[in-house]
Amino acid sequence: MDLHRIRLGNAVFEGRNNAYLLRGDRTTLVDPGASLDSVRDDLHAGLAAAGVEAADVDQILLTHWHADHAGLAGELAAESGATVRAHEADAPRIAGDEDALAAERERRERRFDEWGLPAEKRAELVAFLDRHDDLQGEAVEVETLSDGDRVVAGDAELEVVHLPGHAAGLVGFAAETDDGEEAFVGDAILPKYTPNVGGADLAVDAPLERYVESLVRLMDRNLDRAWPGHRDPIEDPTARARTILEHHRDRTERVVSVLRERGTADPWTVSADLFGELEEIHILHGPGEAFAHLDHLVRRGVAERTGEEYRLSESDPNVADLFPNTKY
Repeated sequence: MDLHRIRLGNAVFEGRNNAYLLRGDRTTLVDPGASLDSVRDDLHAGLAAAGVEAADVDQILLTHWHADHAGLAGELAAESGATVRAHEADAPRIAGDEDALAAERERRERRFDEWGLPAEKRAELVAFLDRHDDLQGEAVEVETLSDGDRVVAGDAELEVVHLPGHAAGLVGFAAETDDGEEAFVGDAILPKYTPNVGGADLAVDAPLERYVESLVRLMDRNLDRAWPGHRDPIEDPTARARTILEHHRDRTERVVSVLRERGTADPWTVSADLFGELEEIHILHGPGEAFAHLDHLVRRGVAERTGEEYRLSESDPNVADLFPNTKY
């Protein structure tokens, strides 16, 4: 696999993005990055270093819809005529479909009410999101992918692996190489941060359960290397996925402790106990993460929800039992 990693600066969100260039019969770019001048400059410099111009790109593969991964796709497709491909669950938002965008806005308002966001924090978050709305870039026609599809990229054949949780349509692109099976995993697993679940994509139903299933799927594949959307390659993806799974078990324990101490609490209150004072994008990610764990407790029958409030219906649940389909 003729692979070139292009490092992209990004002062917004998680930072240190990666785009991946695969050279060959079908020159392919994975996750071109946010629609920012600095990112655009980094991307074009990286392409040039690999002996490729933007106009040479035949295909753009997107691991998911978030702006720091997909923002430049429309601009590059217009310049090169490249085909843009993404999972069917994320394609409408990348394409700028009005119905999909309206549904996203409606979900956002509903979740803010359900999570108990204070008015001033809601206003701060909305202002932050509005300021960064242009990172998503130009709307673009998107060809949809489904789990198990195979696409030619560069000189390799990639398998589409659906890994929802952080985003509804997040996918990995897996390939057999001389070094074993490797995959471009977007934000399914990251080498330093734990990908946000619950706030990063409000379209995901049962977000923690979906994400745990995705972690288990990655562990079952036992990849030899993962190429993440941020920071450096992950040389032991199975161990990293296991660490993230353990992190979520620990966080579930903490959420249970908060409910035990408080009696009842909404997601905003739980997030304050977990993370302290929240600002900007974390006003979305903090209560979203709390919601994902509270929702999981309800789905597993050990908590109840009344309006915005959650309380334990089982005083001392065994957290291990709340992750019954994991053997790790």
